[in-house]
Amino acid sequence: MSNQAFRVQGNARLSGEIQPQGAKNEALQIVSAVLLTDQKVTIKNIPDILDIRKQIELLRGLGVKVEKVNQNEYIFQANDVDTDHLSSEAYQENAKKIRGSVMLLGPLLARFKKAYLPKPGGDKIGRRRLDTHFHGFQKLGAQFQYDESGDQFFIGAEKLKGDYVLMDEISVTGTANVVMAAVLAEGTTQIYNAACEPYLQQLCKMLNRMGAKITGVGSNLLTIEGVESLGGTEHTILPDMIEIGSFIGLAAMTQSGLTIKNVSVPNLGIIPSTFEKLGIQIEVQDDDLYIPAQDVYEIQSFIDGSIMTIYDAPWPGFTPDLLSIVLVVATQARGSILIHQKMFESRLFFVDKLIDMGAQIILCDPHRATVIGLERKAQLRGIQMSSPDIRAGVSLLIAALSARSESIISNISQIDRGYQNIDGRLNALGAQIERIEE
Repeated sequence: MSNQAFRVQGNARLSGEIQPQGAKNEALQIVSAVLLTDQKVTIKNIPDILDIRKQIELLRGLGVKVEKVNQNEYIFQANDVDTDHLSSEAYQENAKKIRGSVMLLGPLLARFKKAYLPKPGGDKIGRRRLDTHFHGFQKLGAQFQYDESGDQFFIGAEKLKGDYVLMDEISVTGTANVVMAAVLAEGTTQIYNAACEPYLQQLCKMLNRMGAKITGVGSNLLTIEGVESLGGTEHTILPDMIEIGSFIGLAAMTQSGLTIKNVSVPNLGIIPSTFEKLGIQIEVQDDDLYIPAQDVYEIQSFIDGSIMTIYDAPWPGFTPDLLSIVLVVATQARGSILIHQKMFESRLFFVDKLIDMGAQIILCDPHRATVIGLERKAQLRGIQMSSPDIRAGVSLLIAALSARSESIISNISQIDRGYQNIDGRLNALGAQIERIEE
């Protein structure tokens, strides 16, 4: 793959309708869950992005039959899985390239009683521990070995037995993994301090349709009665709330009127109201969001007049994936705001690029940034920059579209990992984004 970059023309004014892709974070879990049954599983609205394509390739390597119905719909059948392939160099090499490979552990352990995993790669957003996953597996009776020479984890169990699992952190992938391991375990498992994101609720609902017995879905206490086996099902992935939030921010920054179609409003949580705190108008029309073109949006202050703070928290709090979008949008608001990134360190380091573009931001420490809104009195200027991770990449793309001159964003494979054909879809709204070879 060559190094591609985006050449982005500033002063963009967009209009029209845009449909969010399927949710990346849900898809990684749902696609992994096909390993739990030997029956056919049909999955619709899968986003056609790098990370998911790699995940599907890992399944293919394990012997899962994969039938592509169309760009976003697949039929999977894991009735002839080659578990020896797990320890092969080819599998390890592929699994290294994607953090989502960790999601295969739970299903493999549940059905085949063993799994291997290299140290996964992915975003540069600080340490992301896998301990939570392994603690959960060990509570269910799995043994765990780390092979330093091969830099890989082996996990195995003669049989899994239900237990009380108190998660040491509210991890979406950790909860999903332990749920998938527990559905076929003997007896009852309780997972407390469980993540309760819509993605995880979707996974539980799908598993229940396959014959699992999971109660407490949507709460932080899940009870799972183990069953002997699971059957096939059909599942449709929710629209990606991170894309929806990105498009709200895009409309505001570029003073564009946009309609975001079929957003699944009940599953957006506090995302719309958080953007409204920045003074952005959002109109809900059936299951669509309409963002009218706005000259100026003013950041609200708290009731006592103190400065607005927006911070991330586990669901139903505000997702950390949208903090970088909020931060970019705040650069042109009227007023000031403190962005507090609690869950990941070093995710705010991309603000140096925004400062180069003329934004007024004080990076207080790796977790906090104060943004002093420019109120559109000074437009950002286009620069040459590189995208450090998926979400920062789109934040920088939004900044570039609103700038007064051309920008070049390199390392865009980081954007392609999470956003399906983002340049084509935004160009259809009137943006000018060109893919160039570097």
